[in-house]
Amino acid sequence: MEKNSLTAIIMATMIEAKPFVSGLSLEPVHKKPFLVFKNTNFLLVISGIGKAHAAMATAYCCTKFNPDMVVNIGAAGALNMFKQKGDIFQISRIIEHDRPGFQTGQPIVYNLSTMADVNVEYANLSTSDKAAISIQDRKKVAIYGGELIDMEGASIVQTCKKFNIPCHIFKYVSDSLEDFESSNIIDNIRKYRQDSFAFFMDQVIKT
Repeated sequence: MEKNSLTAIIMATMIEAKPFVSGLSLEPVHKKPFLVFKNTNFLLVISGIGKAHAAMATAYCCTKFNPDMVVNIGAAGALNMFKQKGDIFQISRIIEHDRPGFQTGQPIVYNLSTMADVNVEYANLSTSDKAAISIQDRKKVAIYGGELIDMEGASIVQTCKKFNIPCHIFKYVSDSLEDFESSNIIDNIRKYRQDSFAFFMDQVIKT
């Protein structure tokens, strides 16, 4: 990371963001329209859950702060048995299975630029406005090619493309096929969030 660069981190919830705020010694600078923390080289915006919140928060971040890079890192659900809780992935492809293209009728797909020197596996991410928790719901989403599911990634990427700002997405698995309760998912986020921060420091920004 260059000395005078600004990396913006977009995260859906404060539960996910807590180790980033403390570990990067970020100070609160705004509460509205979004909760924003900042230091010289890093900016963290809490977007709220869902595609609309993520798009608005990213647009606000890009217009007000003009970061050199945007990173979305946070929790995602597994859509198959091969993705295990705590595993971290770099997202190379995002599918919006619930938003078909006007002309094609097929789900919108984004192919992402990736960091070649980050030592984790790639994964395809589905982004939806509806959480997929039951096995039945996960199977319905998985048929479109996603391996993980979140509720923000596609909107963040789409917004960054509009502003021509590089964007990278990283997800850790907070819930697998056997997790059916939202309380379990929250507990898992708390369990793995520190590992996601350590990964960010070691692999993404190379401190």
